[in-house]
Amino acid sequence: MPRRFHLAVSAAATAALIGAMTSPPAYADPNNNTVRKLTKAVTVDGVMDHLEALQDIADENGDRAAGRPGYRASVDYVVDQLEAAGYDPTVQEFEFDYFEENSKLIRVSPNPRTFVNEADFLRNTFDSGSPEGTATGSLVPVGLVINPSLPANSNTSGCEASDFAGFPAGAVALMQRGSCGFAVKALNAQAAGASAVVIMNEGQPGRTGLLNMIGDATGLTIPAVFATFEAGADLASTPGATVTVTVDYTADTRTAYNVLAETGTGNDDNTVMAGAHLDSVQDGAGINDNGSGSAALLETAIQMAKVKPTNTVRFAWWGAEESGLLGSEHYVAELSAEQAEDIALYLNFDMVASPNYMFGIYDGDNSGGTAAPGFIPEGSAQIEDVFEKFYADRGEPSQDSEFSGRSDYGPFIAVGIPAGGLFTGAEVPKTAAEAALYGGVAGAAYDPCYHQPCDNLTGAGQNVALYDQLRADYTLVGNINVHALDVNSDAIATAVLTFAYDTSTVNDVPGHPGRGQVKTGASERTLATIRGERTR
Repeated sequence: MPRRFHLAVSAAATAALIGAMTSPPAYADPNNNTVRKLTKAVTVDGVMDHLEALQDIADENGDRAAGRPGYRASVDYVVDQLEAAGYDPTVQEFEFDYFEENSKLIRVSPNPRTFVNEADFLRNTFDSGSPEGTATGSLVPVGLVINPSLPANSNTSGCEASDFAGFPAGAVALMQRGSCGFAVKALNAQAAGASAVVIMNEGQPGRTGLLNMIGDATGLTIPAVFATFEAGADLASTPGATVTVTVDYTADTRTAYNVLAETGTGNDDNTVMAGAHLDSVQDGAGINDNGSGSAALLETAIQMAKVKPTNTVRFAWWGAEESGLLGSEHYVAELSAEQAEDIALYLNFDMVASPNYMFGIYDGDNSGGTAAPGFIPEGSAQIEDVFEKFYADRGEPSQDSEFSGRSDYGPFIAVGIPAGGLFTGAEVPKTAAEAALYGGVAGAAYDPCYHQPCDNLTGAGQNVALYDQLRADYTLVGNINVHALDVNSDAIATAVLTFAYDTSTVNDVPGHPGRGQVKTGASERTLATIRGERTR
């Protein structure tokens, strides 16, 4: 029997939800042809079944990251579900530059702390190569001046061989960004007998985060990393501590996949697309990011399989989003100008069940003023209107989400395709005003497990105290807010079906709600011919 997950609700409620989650999936009814019928068919229990399958895949494979076995298994799962529902899905392959980071920065003692790769530190990326290796030794600061009030680049830490007078062989050198290049500092430390190098940021405004260590470091053989000002200051607070520095990574070319499936009826010349990225970050199940969007979209597709829409609906599950929107970029790049013109709009669903959620709608009318003039294609505001009406009709609050191109809609709007979508929040803290609207914990991230291993269904690795606070307001299954997932699954179904019948508010193409069109030969016929046939 499949493993089940802890719910912070009553025993009776738990039993009811668990029972629903173990029931076999219900497949599409041809009468799911209205928003009311479709949203009734797209249940949170059905979506949770898909999330459980994705969690099982991550458990078996370690994660669901592109280029790894768990992602291929995720693709197979989506394909199997679509085929069972009656679709003929296509798997689009593409190659991408794969990176696997296993570098480490650890204070072993005293006050042990494991710093987070790509958040607290980065391995070096010198032009002459990134020496791999691991070293453990006593931490020795070299010329540190931790005073952010000083002018930028005023620090000479490690710039001269004389800075290392008396440096003990085998120690780990802690230096600071400043007046000379990173390669100079690293090579000077190696010449002085250092076993590893940590270079921290300087601390002035704009000089606190992470940087790539570049430059010609020919001859460097020891591991070297760059740390944030906060991480470096924390290390410097315990000079003489024992630390371990490891540079370990894989860089090669691998294959990733997009999954595409479309309705058997509809106007190909006015295709409605809806997508979600299927991959997780490395070393995580990726259940909210973005199992939630993928699962809700999959259940919508399944329940729409026998509906006959006016416009073709093409569903997409993107690969390698976490590597830089690579799957959607590949798809859009492969479109001809005519094929791109045939896409009426694109809907994107990336993180729709954040545990400390807000109901965010991509700001298609730029009422927040965060997008540059001309950045948002015409028609996007009308997509936003559909979502706003949905939440208002449900009596749910909602708000603008920055239209930044941060997710897979970016490649679509770059070629002028109107877009919209939903977002329940990532690493940004929830405001007090938002907590008053939605509940939850002000000052905590919308998703406290964003891009972390605790983004799972089991609850493993969560901040127990914080998630106990969240459970005071919400029903959570691991990192999934059940209410947010339930509401947004219906929002997805509503928007997809609405535009499946009628995109006229977006692009002036007349729609016929409730009517479908057989696609035989549709892609070869002109829109004018199709419109003429409808009048006869």
